[in-house]
Amino acid sequence: MAADLLTLTPQGLYCPDGDFHIDPWRPVSRALVTHGHSDHARPGMAAYLTTPQALPVIRHRLGAITAQTLPYDQPLSINGVTVSFHPAGHVPGSAQIRVEHRGEVWVVSGDYKTEPDGLAEPFAPVTCHTFITECTFGLPVFRWRPQMETVAEIARWWAANAAAGKTSLLAAYSFGKAQRLLAALPPLGPILTHGAVEEVNQILRAQGYALPQTTRVTPDITGKTHPGALVLAPPSALATPWARRFEPAEEAMASGWMAVRGIRRRRGLGTGFALSDHADWDGLLAAVRATGAGRVRATHGYTEPFARALRDLGLQADTLQTEFLGDDATGDGA
Repeated sequence: MAADLLTLTPQGLYCPDGDFHIDPWRPVSRALVTHGHSDHARPGMAAYLTTPQALPVIRHRLGAITAQTLPYDQPLSINGVTVSFHPAGHVPGSAQIRVEHRGEVWVVSGDYKTEPDGLAEPFAPVTCHTFITECTFGLPVFRWRPQMETVAEIARWWAANAAAGKTSLLAAYSFGKAQRLLAALPPLGPILTHGAVEEVNQILRAQGYALPQTTRVTPDITGKTHPGALVLAPPSALATPWARRFEPAEEAMASGWMAVRGIRRRRGLGTGFALSDHADWDGLLAAVRATGAGRVRATHGYTEPFARALRDLGLQADTLQTEFLGDDATGDGA
């Protein structure tokens, strides 16, 4: 039996024939990186390869690195192995990575979602023999409403708070979720941003991504200086002195984990919006079917339940225990 095209090493997912790693978690000589979130783009690699759209955020987060870019859908031979990047729909610049050698094709999904969000390059399924898929939300309980409905709900919440003389403080991951909300929400009032969000906004605007005007929060900005504002901040900023400047305020979070009432309670939130940058149960199943893969390896998330469901559908499916963080119930990245 032929050896697997991709295998696990202590450094991460490795292609022996091509001598490269994909999203490695420890330093390696050549890293192919799916996107700029910190559990996938890590420091210390001798050389990075990613999409042109992903590199500016990766450089912002990692500093001075040696990196090259490969546009979507363009093949590149690395030591006789053909690789290419394909849109994952997760965040701007995110990619699935296709690996082909001697007629065998594997695809590593990275993180992905299947519903277009109007900002990230839409997910494009890639035919393969083996599909390594994330399954952050790989349980049937996770089923998302269409983005348009959830965004309308957030807009109503914002408008009601403004009418009551309150600031709307919305927690969202600083890269991806925050910009997705900015691109989708109607212009109901001033939008203020935490520094971590605004830094990414500026990077994406410079690349040509369409984002509305926002105001970075500085020490002189409070709820009184910008009445009726929406404030976008990372989840870690909630219940801090930084957030208290906006009182009276209503706090909420946009995350797939907000579909679970117990998690909302543990976060001390009365309001949560189930909006995720990851595929839900139906999206995961649809993505697997679209690849035509006979073998699926499930990683970071509800791996065993999802693999078991795929086996029930007649696929060869198992789990792959990586060191990706996935997304925990803080809402970071979810």
